[in-house]
Amino acid sequence: MEFFLRQAELNDVEFISKLSNQLGYESTIEKMHSRLSEILKNTDNSIFVCIYNENIVGWIHGFYSLRVESDSFVEIGGLVVDENYRRNGIGKILVEKVIEWANSKNSTKIRVRCNTVRKETHIFYSKIGFNETKEQKIFDMKL
Repeated sequence: MEFFLRQAELNDVEFISKLSNQLGYESTIEKMHSRLSEILKNTDNSIFVCIYNENIVGWIHGFYSLRVESDSFVEIGGLVVDENYRRNGIGKILVEKVIEWANSKNSTKIRVRCNTVRKETHIFYSKIGFNETKEQKIFDMKL
């Protein structure tokens, strides 16, 4: 299988939304369009898509994160590979692309957060070189 990677474009929104739905992140096209538009304008964010046979079969979002208490890093905000193309190396290729982008930002660390129920995802990240450093709870407040 030969894959082609490129930066995401606003007209990719339907494909990105469809893939996001596969992991349970349902959204309207309008909301996804708005978020994607904002992200694409921000140089501290990058979204790459993986194309196979002229179809988007995966995407990854990386963003540069600044913290007062620790050194900066790049975080993977999302990674989705089409369920019909998983276990073909696409996820690893996408992560490598974000690592390349992180290096261009002079970042020395990349981080990813995974839902505790996604055990296969934990195995994937461990296999490609990530180390588990902590578990945490996330609290949200609607505004």
